[in-house]
Amino acid sequence: MSRFQVQNETFVKSRELRAEIMEGMNEVQGPTPTGTSRPYRSLTEALRAHRIALENYEFITAITDAVGISTYIDRGRYIEAIRRGEGAALHIGRTYTNGFAEDEVVTIGATPLRLQPSEGRAPYFYVVHPSEYPQTSAPGVRSKRPASARSGVPRTPAAPRAERTPKPVERDYGVCDVCFMVKTPAGGCGCD
Repeated sequence: MSRFQVQNETFVKSRELRAEIMEGMNEVQGPTPTGTSRPYRSLTEALRAHRIALENYEFITAITDAVGISTYIDRGRYIEAIRRGEGAALHIGRTYTNGFAEDEVVTIGATPLRLQPSEGRAPYFYVVHPSEYPQTSAPGVRSKRPASARSGVPRTPAAPRAERTPKPVERDYGVCDVCFMVKTPAGGCGCD
């Protein structure tokens, strides 16, 4: 066997191996638009770096604990959360978490999440973060305003405001034909 045949055989085997690996991948990998592709040390660090609302931290932590995540990577517009087992990586954005399979059931507390079909990642589904839902207060639930803002003393009405004087109307007194300056109300100009 010649040296060329051995190199060609090795090249063909490595190409077949590479094709096998690529078939096993769930999605196309490529450069990120603005991300550094650096891994984060923790989920909290990743959420803080992407400025995700604080009220979503507990919800996202519950999702990642239920799914089982091994690594968090900066991908620019989202955090890529790599699963420990089978399944696509989750994309955690400011308002959504995407990457669930159609038959996947993720339960937070005792409530299964309502998954919606993804438009950007076609075979996958996403869930909306709690900060995106309108805030409604239930009866008997206190507002988050501090108690010091409220007092038992009734408010006194504000003193009536004085009427504003209207702005003076600007008038055009004309332009001097000699020096082209704007005339004063008395009819004079700079050349008088």
